[in-house]
Amino acid sequence: MNEPKDRVVIASDVSSRDGVGVEIYRDDVLVAEIFRDDTDRTRTITLSKDSISLELMEEFIQIFKKNIDWDFIDYDE
Repeated sequence: MNEPKDRVVIASDVSSRDGVGVEIYRDDVLVAEIFRDDTDRTRTITLSKDSISLELMEEFIQIFKKNIDWDFIDYDE
């Protein structure tokens, strides 16, 4: 039986938004992106599938928390 192959890409974006996040791929297909936007001071999840299990989402959130600083960058300091 083939197990799914997961891959995590840490990526920053400074065009239409300004921040950093993780892209999570399963079998080379983008499943979710979790992004910290330092300008808007938000953290968002974008799914590329209609639905995923709660367990998988919780796993993705843990990957985000492990790899990305929780605090926003304050450019005024």
